[in-house]
Amino acid sequence: MRRLLVLPLLFALTAQAMPNQPMPKGTGLPPPTVDEAAVLAPINRLFGAMARRDAAALLAELRPEGGATVAIEAPEGRAIGHKSWAEFAKTLGPGTQKFEERLIDPMVDIDGDIAMVWSRYVFLIDGKLSHCGMDHFDLVRENGSWKILNLTWSKRTTGCTTE
Repeated sequence: MRRLLVLPLLFALTAQAMPNQPMPKGTGLPPPTVDEAAVLAPINRLFGAMARRDAAALLAELRPEGGATVAIEAPEGRAIGHKSWAEFAKTLGPGTQKFEERLIDPMVDIDGDIAMVWSRYVFLIDGKLSHCGMDHFDLVRENGSWKILNLTWSKRTTGCTTE
């Protein structure tokens, strides 16, 4: 019986003598594959065009029959808006504000010549967080080149983090 009482005491003393080691830090998502990187490339170019307010460069990444749809979540209510790519490009217009959109851990799914990218995003204006949500891109590959067919995103100003 004494041995049974000594073992828990011995274990408790040993545990106190050996401090807990920190958990290893996560490594995040693996780098995108070659195919995934090819799908993400027109999205990154689209974001670059938005940052430069370059409507022609933006339109070069898109299939003309597609469009942009936003689902807005605001304190005063919810709304859905849709624009053709030409209307969307006009929203860039001349200006001095710097636009920056960042995807956070994008998920890429490819099946032959179609692909989908789903990702949390943050949108910054002049380096300050403006809004966030989810981006959903539909892409098609034609003649070896990926083009964005549709972009749908949610937009909210609460609960946003840049991580």
